[in-house]
Amino acid sequence: MTTLDTRDEVDTARETAAFVERLFGAVLATMDLQAVYLGDRLGYYRVLAEAPLTSAELAARTGTAERYAREWLEQQAVTGILRTDQEEGAAERRYTLPTAYVGPLTDVLDLGHVAPFARATIGFVKQVDLLQEAFRTGGGVCWEQHGADAREGQAAANRPLFLGPLGREYLPSIPDVDAALRAGGRVADIGCGLGWSSIGIALAYPDATVDGYDVDAPSVEAARRHARDAGVDDRVRFHVADVAAVIDDSAAGPYDAVFAFECVHDLADPVGVLAAMRELAGDRGAVIVMDERVAETFTAPGDDVERLMYGYSLLCCLADGMSRAPSAATGTVMRPATLRRYAAEAGFTGVEILDIANDFFRFYRLG
Repeated sequence: MTTLDTRDEVDTARETAAFVERLFGAVLATMDLQAVYLGDRLGYYRVLAEAPLTSAELAARTGTAERYAREWLEQQAVTGILRTDQEEGAAERRYTLPTAYVGPLTDVLDLGHVAPFARATIGFVKQVDLLQEAFRTGGGVCWEQHGADAREGQAAANRPLFLGPLGREYLPSIPDVDAALRAGGRVADIGCGLGWSSIGIALAYPDATVDGYDVDAPSVEAARRHARDAGVDDRVRFHVADVAAVIDDSAAGPYDAVFAFECVHDLADPVGVLAAMRELAGDRGAVIVMDERVAETFTAPGDDVERLMYGYSLLCCLADGMSRAPSAATGTVMRPATLRRYAAEAGFTGVEILDIANDFFRFYRLG
């Protein structure tokens, strides 16, 4: 055996070891994600944010079983999320949620609120059997099949953006749209989901009115509750409707602004929906699309954003788009060139990428 062969074997062994270590780390991360899901859904983090607790106190305050609460607390301490006094016995040991983790785990309006990502991901993984069948048959798995965890987790993940920077920074940076909404303009929010984008626009622009459209009835029902709770249901209406059917409603357009927030890549017929948005905007309305800030071209390996978006596509978005036929089968990784092609086919003459800084999303204006 030559020296070169020996070096190749050593390099291969190192690469194998690194790969095994990476996957083992992913196993640990998956277990952490499941534990965070439990802590969020059972209310553990919220009560721990108020004061350090023993396992018995945590169980009593959340209506759960002490033995399970103790195991969860110990796991959270071992994995480094909670802090505790190791010298105490199991029953007396108190656990503390560090101040730095309170926002990410409990504050629904914190831009770093990551707990919803755990809920959405667990929701996607619950349907892995359906997804496996879709891979075999070429069918799909729609949002309705994914259920509440996926639907509500995804909406909660975007809620801080929609109730914060969207109305405070992003829309004010588009002068004509900002002026129209301040003057009491009409907005159509396509694929509104649980309504946070519509509500965020209404809160930022007290004289604007918003119509939110979505084909998922449970999402629209939740959106109506959220609008009532936010006190904007007099100006925000939600409709269970396919936007292609909306253009036939004489009361629908024209709108001063038509938005599609993080939904075009999910659509079976993106060209048809974009064409309908163009009609709803009429001659003067603005058409704005927010979608994932993926790389301009395919590059492997990719960065963390690219990995995240392919993960979403693999577990949810591609299968949702393919749950209706015929389908463009776009997937989450909709690159700018793909949107430009869809826009051209829908009758738009140009696509501008707006100067809005966000790590995860691009904002496009369709001309």
